[in-house]
Amino acid sequence: MLVFIIRRLNLFFFTMLLLTLLTFSLSFLFPGDPLVNLSGQINATPQQLEQLKLAYKSDQGIMQQYFAYLSHLAEGDLGLSMASQTQITSEIINLLPATIELSLIALMLAMFVGIPLGFVAAVNHKKAADNVILSVAMLGYSVPVFWLGLVAILVFSIQLGWFPSAGQLSLVYEIEHVTGIQFIDILLSDSVYKWQAFRDASAHIVLPACVVATAPATIFIRLARSSMLAVLETHYIKAARAKGLTFRQIIFRHAVRNSLLQIIRHIGLQFANLVTIAMITEVIFSWPGIGRWLIESIYQRDYTGIQSGLLVLSTFIFIVHIVTDFIYAALNPLAREHNHGTS
Repeated sequence: MLVFIIRRLNLFFFTMLLLTLLTFSLSFLFPGDPLVNLSGQINATPQQLEQLKLAYKSDQGIMQQYFAYLSHLAEGDLGLSMASQTQITSEIINLLPATIELSLIALMLAMFVGIPLGFVAAVNHKKAADNVILSVAMLGYSVPVFWLGLVAILVFSIQLGWFPSAGQLSLVYEIEHVTGIQFIDILLSDSVYKWQAFRDASAHIVLPACVVATAPATIFIRLARSSMLAVLETHYIKAARAKGLTFRQIIFRHAVRNSLLQIIRHIGLQFANLVTIAMITEVIFSWPGIGRWLIESIYQRDYTGIQSGLLVLSTFIFIVHIVTDFIYAALNPLAREHNHGTS
């Protein structure tokens, strides 16, 4: 296990090296002065420009500039937003928890819906239920997320009035920002309207979470189905049948548990896909997350914000991959071998 952890940490540091090289090089590829693109100070005075040159070592070689950039990242200094002229670090700290909250709830929803349906399709292989579930999965995966979000707002918000169409919480509730995750902040609040706010936040997250979860749920259906079919063909399942176990006992005692192990290793990859979908969904539902902020930075040509947003989101996704690898290796000892485990 120690060797496995060291290999994964080495992969993490190498990936971070490439990632920082990419974001650093973007400052030279974007229009304008690379120093301004890195710092975000578009209205700097001549004295401030001299200080920035010393801080970022722009008058020295490219390697010295890169190491100066890394030192700023290590200090948590991502520069100023060109659009708002505020610290990007503080903006990301305020916005990232909302994206994490939406992504985690959507991921749980996709798993709780997709995995059982995949198992049902595998158990009913080549039967009507299998064909129906696969058809629904193909349809759900093919629907564009922006179209699905707009249709959800039109039907469930405007016509039926069941759920709010935008935002994270109604303005009538004043909840102190503690963690940035709305549900946790509401539970930590001492407001007398705590539970009303909790219900309101739950209503706000239903539509965006369902839209984000649709495509990953269809992928989990196919993953669970193929994993279950593979497990049902293994020798220990055939031995269990020979011992006289019923089909229900084989499925619930042996097949489901071993099928879930194969699905866990794919959760990290699906989380990356889910965060990408969440970025578009945040714009449609005016969700105050980092994805919406990053897309607005692209529209506003906020080059410093684009670099920092890509760096933070990519780092966050890769950390999820690493954690998923560790969980899978802890549950499956074979994954710790040299030729196993996700890369």
